[in-house]
Parts: sequence; structure tokens; C-alpha cells
Amino acid sequence: MSIKLSKKIMSKLGKTNAEFGLIEEGDKILVGLSGGKDSLTLVHALKEQQRRAPFKFEFIAVTVSYGMGENFDKLIAHCREHEIIHVIHDTQIYDLAGKKIRKNSSFCSFFSRMRRGSLYSAAQNHGCNKVALGHHMDDAAESFFMNFIYNGQMRSLAPKYRAENGLIVIRPLIQMRERQLAAFVLDNDIVTIGDEACPSMRFDVKMPHARADTKEMLSKMEKEFPSLFTSLNAAFKNISVDTFFDKEKFNI
Repeated sequence: MSIKLSKKIMSKLGKTNAEFGLIEEGDKILVGLSGGKDSLTLVHALKEQQRRAPFKFEFIAVTVSYGMGENFDKLIAHCREHEIIHVIHDTQIYDLAGKKIRKNSSFCSFFSRMRRGSLYSAAQNHGCNKVALGHHMDDAAESFFMNFIYNGQMRSLAPKYRAENGLIVIRPLIQMRERQLAAFVLDNDIVTIGDEACPSMRFDVKMPHARADTKEMLSKMEKEFPSLFTSLNAAFKNISVDTFFDKEKFNI
């Protein structure tokens, strides 16, 4: 079955790549492939970008196994069918979580850190110089407001940054809306992996509410202000640091 990618997705991917210099000649990129809608859109968009781009780059899709008996057969078959190089990176994160995490604590951040570390290790093992993640504009907006409301920070998700180990981390979908990615998997009848693969579902833990609450808040705001996400995207590139309360940034 051939995959259909909308012109909007490929256009936004190309513009984001040109704007931030995400993918360059000779890159070997590890793509974190969870099997969800975001990462599946990313691998297919990069596959099409390989065909279109005037420069050559490689990528390998890597799925982190938490060591809890996950079944990735459908995801493996999907990648094989569409000639996407795919590797399962086995870890013992699930067992480690049982020893490290307190009962009734929320530990999404723990799994996020461990998964990211595993992707970095896999990237170095496979000779990759970049790691691509499937975050989109909704993720960036939610992260901004969560940091703003709960942590007292003005912080979001950068399209590109250098990790402590020297790897470049890129987010090619960062200026796309979540609904575009959901439409892609729906239009192509792609089977996705959802919350059933989340290790926290097997622990006695509090399910996190901050992101769900923030998503609901943004949905209400967007209904009242339809251009909300367009304005946020522009604002994230137009930061007047000297107008805030950081005395080191005062323009004096």
C-alpha cells in the first residue's frame, strides 16, 4: 500500500528544515519511532524528503523497548513493507522503574528521561550525528504553558539543540499541528501504538493531569481566538528578553 502525504505536511517540513537547518548533506539521523501517530508521520515524511531533497542523508528508525514484553510485530512489518530501516533497542527501563520509583508517584518524566537516554545511546551505536523527535506545535504550546503555570519558567521545545553528549536533536514537525498528524495516519489506515505501550499503565501511579488540563485549556482558548497557535508560533521566534524581570537582560 502506497503512503499519501499531504502537500501541507511536506511543505511545512521543507520550510521548517530550511528555516532552522535541521537536516543537512551527509547527516545520519536516528528517528525515535514509538509507533504513535507523531513518530509514524515523521518517518514517512523523512522517507519522502529523502526522495525530494537536493542533498543526501540517511535515517534509521529506532524503537525503544522498555523490557516489559511489548509486541512490535505490526510496527516491524509496517517498516519492512515501506522499506524503512528499523531497529528495536532493548532496555531494562521497566525493571529499573520498579526499583527507583516510589508508589503513588507520577513518573512520566522518569520514563521520558530514560527513553531519551536510550535513543542517544542507540544513535552513538549506529553512528548517527542527529536524533529526530516527533514533537509538534501543540506539544510546544503545551510545554510552554505547563512550564509557565507549574514551574514559573518561560520555556518551550526548541526545533534544534545540542545535547550534552554532542548529538544534535531536531524536531522536524515542530511547526505542524497535532490534527495534521492524526489525519495522516487516519487517511492511510495506519495502525498506531497508543497508551497500551506506556509502562506507567502497569504501575500503581497517579496519572499525570497537567498536560491533559493544559491541552483542554488551549482548546478552549483556540475556540475563542482561532489564530492562537499561529500567534504562538510567531511569538516563539519574536522574544523580547529585555522586557521581563531578568535583571541580567535589562537593556540599560
